[in-house]
Amino acid sequence: MSTARQHPSALDVELVGLASPTEERNPASAELDALDARGMVEVILSEDAKVAAAVQARSAEIAALVEVCVAAIADGGTVHYVGAGTSGRLGVLDAVELAPTFDADPSMVAAHLAGGPGAFLAAVEGAEDSAAQGAQLVESECRAGDVVIGLAASGRTPFVRGALEAARAAGMPTALISANPAAALAPAADHPILLDVGPEVVTGSTRMKAGTAQKLTLNALSTATMVRLGTTFGNLMIQVRPTNAKLVARTVRMLVQASGTAPEEAARVLEAADGSVRVALVALLSGTDAEAAGAALADFPRDPRRIGDPAGIRSAVAALGGTLTR
Repeated sequence: MSTARQHPSALDVELVGLASPTEERNPASAELDALDARGMVEVILSEDAKVAAAVQARSAEIAALVEVCVAAIADGGTVHYVGAGTSGRLGVLDAVELAPTFDADPSMVAAHLAGGPGAFLAAVEGAEDSAAQGAQLVESECRAGDVVIGLAASGRTPFVRGALEAARAAGMPTALISANPAAALAPAADHPILLDVGPEVVTGSTRMKAGTAQKLTLNALSTATMVRLGTTFGNLMIQVRPTNAKLVARTVRMLVQASGTAPEEAARVLEAADGSVRVALVALLSGTDAEAAGAALADFPRDPRRIGDPAGIRSAVAALGGTLTR
């Protein structure tokens, strides 16, 4: 896809002209440059402390989007993050970190940054101004059953608008995560998550409160989605592939935490389970061997519709006559 700059349309220019809270002056930091370092840090952190509450206020909307993402991934679809600048980079960070934590891959969650991968480290001039490139991205990378989530702090980025409009035209569920309660792009999203974080400490610097709010939202969204897909037991990661000594040690420690078994026994059972954390965990919790645990798990595969036990661990242990005491 070409990243050459295209002249913005009249609508793009109109959207850019709309005010966003992130570009208003913050009275709390009006004299920021007159403060000493301690004073600056206190102002910055005082404003940052407001962000978590702003995200918490949108928990119902985030949860609704979790359900959409879970359903899409369970049916073989992909969740796509689409953004520019800081917003887009945060999407990339969230997507790539799902691999080591939950053994996820781009077929589950993929991130797309205006200007292409190179824009992660260096700004690509004008990349965010092209709605056509956003639409082209969706047409080339997305398919029926996918979900497209636009990330735009200002809520008006043309690249994101093009992607959302193309996705909606193709019948895909759409969402928007923005730090503008009056985001111009909200009508293009089935699930608008509009975070009211107020003006930035440095006017217009959305890498600050707006970026933190988007990161918190993505943390909650993707983590809840992955947990619903059966990648944890309680708060312990079980979708880990112990491919090196460090990961084996971490996995054994997790098995000890979950079962109360001695490390030596947990390591032995993990080896007998051919490195399968789920099989080893069921064997330890039920007091059976790896073969019996594997057979029980075959009857209870990961299933997000099994609320309370999406990983199937509890059901398999119960089927083997075990009892969870924790």
